[in-house]
Amino acid sequence: MEPELIRAFLGWCTLINFAILLWWFGFLALARDWVLRMHRRWFRLEESTFDAIHYGGMLAFKLAIFFFNIVPYIALRAVASY
Repeated sequence: MEPELIRAFLGWCTLINFAILLWWFGFLALARDWVLRMHRRWFRLEESTFDAIHYGGMLAFKLAIFFFNIVPYIALRAVASY
């Protein structure tokens, strides 16, 4: 594969993943009570546990975006400049 194609792929993956992360945050910010009620139908959750799970999940997702999309993108940009 050509490096330019891989860079374009990683760039689009980054944008799509950040859109999903933003959607997740917006959904919790605007409809938190509804989401909590939906989760409580399946699991016994306290509000603090619910918040911690989603905060930790968003953190893990954001780190995965950085390590698997942004870092390889920057590395390919750096290598192509030589």
